[in-house]
Amino acid sequence: MKTLVWVEHDGSAVKDATLSAVTAAAKLGEVHLLVVGQGVDGVAAAAAKIAGVGKVHVADDAAFAHALAENVAPLVAELMGHHDAFVAPSTTNGKNIAPRVAALLDVMQISDILSVESEDIFTRPIYAGNAIATVQTSDAKKVLTVRGTAFEKAAAEGGSGTIEAVASTGDAGADRGLSTFTGSEIAKNERPELTSAKIIVSGGRALGSGEKFHELIDPLADKLGAGVGASRAAVDAGYAPNDYQVGQTGKIVAPEVYVAVGISGAIQHLAGMKDSKTIIAINKDEDAPIFQVADIGLVGDLFKLVPELTEKL
Repeated sequence: MKTLVWVEHDGSAVKDATLSAVTAAAKLGEVHLLVVGQGVDGVAAAAAKIAGVGKVHVADDAAFAHALAENVAPLVAELMGHHDAFVAPSTTNGKNIAPRVAALLDVMQISDILSVESEDIFTRPIYAGNAIATVQTSDAKKVLTVRGTAFEKAAAEGGSGTIEAVASTGDAGADRGLSTFTGSEIAKNERPELTSAKIIVSGGRALGSGEKFHELIDPLADKLGAGVGASRAAVDAGYAPNDYQVGQTGKIVAPEVYVAVGISGAIQHLAGMKDSKTIIAINKDEDAPIFQVADIGLVGDLFKLVPELTEKL
């Protein structure tokens, strides 16, 4: 069985989400990668070194410079003539491309898989992770997205995959009037990216304002060398930007340490962080749901406790 894996990259380096997807794909059989972009020779070379990779397909074309799903999906669908499954990490790009590929192939997508039981049986979370469904597909071609926190990362070195150029399918988005790239606003953050951070400090609505959020959370995160996250309530209130959001409708994370400050623990938030190795919760409400999953709980006034904790670190 041949599996084609979408390589998530930033134009210069392969992202960690790809490594988890490779591990999942390896359970299905032979692993091939797809690197799409413009001027991505370096990415392709790095992808070929990933352990367990047999071949790297490279589509280098101006039409793929911004990885528009409308352009990428037809290319993937064409390559699926020689592959049995398409695997993408559950990232923004992966979740944008995979459904279009499934539609072009006329198959059902299986989203956010947690394990590969066999070539056609997978598990995935439902009801915000409170139940795990075992799903069997009868489709000849499989389209899967992978929850990165559920699979170990493949080794980034040690592989010796061959690199093969593939022909571009052109700018389908513009040609069909579907989409064109007009611009982007990239958030720059010197702290670790949430999905790869080993420590995350997240703030909730209880912080009361954007000023207090940054006044309390940022120094603690800096002391710990941590990424900064937020609950949906904090993001909706404008305390933190959207890319900070952790939860069912945000980013799924599983760091070594997750510090939840002023987060009550709504089910949607827990779905995004409950796989963290150690969870530390600070909240004045001793009955807050967050304490049900926390390994360490500190009940008290966060406006006093957090500065004290930061000072002692």
